[in-house]
Amino acid sequence: VTFHDGEPFNAEAVCFNFDRWYNFEGSFQNPAATYYWQTVFGGFAETDPDSGAPEDSLFKSCEATSESEVTINLTKPSASFLPAMALTNFTMASPAALEKYNADEGRVNAEGIFNASGTYGTEHPTGTGPFMFSEWIRGDRLVMERNPDYWGDAPGNIGTLIFRPTDPAAQLQALQTGEINGYDLVSPEDFETIEGDDQFQLLTRPAFNIGYVGINQAVKPLQDIEVRKALAHAIDRQEVVDGFYGGQGVVAKEFMPPEVFGYADDVAEYAYDPEMSKQILTDAGYDLPVKIDFAYPTDVSRPYMPDPQANFEAMVADLNEAGFDVQTKSAIWSPDYLDNVDNGRYGLYLLGWTGDFGDPDNFIGTFFQSQQKAWGFENQEIFDKLDEAEVETSQERRVELYEEANRLIMDFLPGIPYVHTEPALAFTANVQGYQTSPVSLEPFSLVTIEGGS
Repeated sequence: VTFHDGEPFNAEAVCFNFDRWYNFEGSFQNPAATYYWQTVFGGFAETDPDSGAPEDSLFKSCEATSESEVTINLTKPSASFLPAMALTNFTMASPAALEKYNADEGRVNAEGIFNASGTYGTEHPTGTGPFMFSEWIRGDRLVMERNPDYWGDAPGNIGTLIFRPTDPAAQLQALQTGEINGYDLVSPEDFETIEGDDQFQLLTRPAFNIGYVGINQAVKPLQDIEVRKALAHAIDRQEVVDGFYGGQGVVAKEFMPPEVFGYADDVAEYAYDPEMSKQILTDAGYDLPVKIDFAYPTDVSRPYMPDPQANFEAMVADLNEAGFDVQTKSAIWSPDYLDNVDNGRYGLYLLGWTGDFGDPDNFIGTFFQSQQKAWGFENQEIFDKLDEAEVETSQERRVELYEEANRLIMDFLPGIPYVHTEPALAFTANVQGYQTSPVSLEPFSLVTIEGGS
């Protein structure tokens, strides 16, 4: 196996990648730059206390014990470490390319937003897969070419992959005119049109996500559990799901889907009741309306929120009717909005999560196992419960621990989960072999375009 630049993929290359991540310094310790390292492994070899990264690290060292074998040493047991290795964020990269194209150069601007300044990630990403990077013109297209030296099976016939951002309102038309072969995140309102035309096909992914309203308790008065309860009772989640998900959504009551082990059926629930919201606030001594800020992302469609603005406007109307005075905010999804969320610049914010691997540690562990600026709270009971569940090696006991954790979380109410969805994709009828995945790991190397070459 070789990297796309011809360099060998071996144990030394694996350890180079792990050691690189572990030894990140400066701006690369910003949560926006190394979010997944921090959620899976924690801190770094020398963690800057002002970076926002966790102090302790799960990773200890990597040893190349033979040409094709590595030993990863951890600082404590972890039942979720192996499934976490399926994350694309831990894809192996060519050590030579990383160094040649300055992959470790970056900076945080005056607004606290991280930007890479090297060209590795934007012009020269170099892996081992069936397709190789060709070009990326931001806002226009990403082009990948078939790897003629790919080591594995690639029975499909795609030679060139072109990914283009399109206006969600224009995606169906682009499919109908033959401009594109397929698109992701089909708007629910287009399902009937696609399914009713034999020139097209509609595929769905299994529900493996959560849409939620995040609550940053560092922003007053959100540290008050009574305010958070009032917020939860104020939003008509069923109306949002019925109105904007085309029958592909179900109302969520906790921060992970029922398909994941450790889901608890008996968590605290907060039924829609705007009058109860007002009563809770007045009983807690607040004068109505209570002022809060609430943000949503622009220029994005996600499986758990196909139309963020529509969800947001419906929720704002609910909140304003239930004793709140909502100050609205918005920002472009990447990098501004995500960076603002990760660094605690919003009070309430619209967000969600598609699971990366099938373990509750990737849902509630990612959100609530340690103190994070996005959530703005410290609850040692929840932290300890999730720590215990992560290191437990008995599957039966892990199920019990995560059920207990879900109950604790929904009693504490760090946010408001509201939807699980089955995201949809549309293709022309001649696209064959596309295999949907709950975590969107869908290999184009298996896809055949009938009548194409």
